[in-house]
Amino acid sequence: MVTGVTIETDRPTTPRQSRRTALCWVAVAPGAGWALARLLGVEPGPLVQLLAFTPYVAAGSLVPLLLALALRRRWPAVVAAGTALALLAVVAPRALGSPQPATTGPILRVLTANVLAGAGDARTVVDLVRAHRVDVLALQEFTPDTQADLDRLGLAGLLPHRRTNPQVGTAGSALYTRFPLTGDGVRHNRGGWGFSQAYGTVTPPGAPPVRVESVHPAAPYALDQNGHWRADLAAQPPATPDGTLGILAGDFNATLDHAPLRTLLDTGYVDAAAAVGAGLTGTWGPYDGHPIPPVVIDHVLVDRRIAVRSVTVHPVPGSDHRAVLAELRLPAA
Repeated sequence: MVTGVTIETDRPTTPRQSRRTALCWVAVAPGAGWALARLLGVEPGPLVQLLAFTPYVAAGSLVPLLLALALRRRWPAVVAAGTALALLAVVAPRALGSPQPATTGPILRVLTANVLAGAGDARTVVDLVRAHRVDVLALQEFTPDTQADLDRLGLAGLLPHRRTNPQVGTAGSALYTRFPLTGDGVRHNRGGWGFSQAYGTVTPPGAPPVRVESVHPAAPYALDQNGHWRADLAAQPPATPDGTLGILAGDFNATLDHAPLRTLLDTGYVDAAAAVGAGLTGTWGPYDGHPIPPVVIDHVLVDRRIAVRSVTVHPVPGSDHRAVLAELRLPAA
C-alpha cells in the first residue's frame, strides 16, 4: 500500500467514476497525440503550423496530469505523465543551454532581421548595428526603399561590404558585412513567393573563412505551401564539419519542433539561441493583429565548431519579426 495520494483503478463502478475517467481521457488525449507527432516528426497538413506552438503545449501538459491525479484515474495519469515528460524533454534544453567549444579566434557579431517588405524601421536596424558593433547583417524582405534608407542613415560606413537583392514586396535579401565578401551571390528558393537568399564568405582577421547566408524559405501559411516549405528547407546549404565554417541567419519559417529544420541542424549546425539557453524567446507574432502567441522562427544557425557567447532578441518597429543578435567566437585561423 502506497501512502499519500491513492490512485484508483480505472474500472468504473459508478456513473460518477465513469464520467471522471472520460473527462481525464478527453483532457489527456490531445497532448498525447501532439507529443507522438512531435517525437515521430509527423507533420501532415495543418500540423505544420500547429507544431510551432509546442513549447506552449509542453507548459500546459501538466494540467491534464494534475487533473488525473486529482480525480485518481490511474491510466490517464500514467499517459499524462509520459506526455509531459516527452514534451518537456524536447523543449527544456532550449532554456538550459549546452557546453560550447573552446575556441580562441575573434568575436563575430551576427544580426538578422526580417523587415516585412520594407516596413521595418531602418533606423532601428542601423542603431542596433552601431550599438552592438555588428560585423554581419542579414536582412530578409529587403526592398529598394530599405536599401536607400540604410544608405541615408550611414550603414555603409559601418558595414561597407554588401551583397544585396532589393525587390519590391517580400522576395528581397541582403547581406552587409564589416569584412570583404568573396564568392558572393544570390540564391532563389522555389517556393511560391520566390524568396531570395544573399550569401558570401567573410574572413575576419585571425579566423578561417566563414560562409554566411541570409535565409528565407517559403512559409507554410497554407496547406498548398507545405511542399514548397519542405523543399526550400531541404535546399538550405548543409554544414560541412570538415570544410568551410558556415552560418545561416534569417527567417526560417520553422521552429526547432519542425522536422525539416532538425534535419538541417543534424548536418552539423547548432541553433545559437538554444545553445545559450535563449531558445524560447519568441521572434515572430502576433501577426496582423491576431492574438497569436510569439514563436521562434528566426534563427542563427552556426557550425558546431563555433562557440556561441550570447543571443538577444530586439523589436524592430514596423515589422512583425524581432531581430536576432548572436555574439560568436570563431576558431582561430
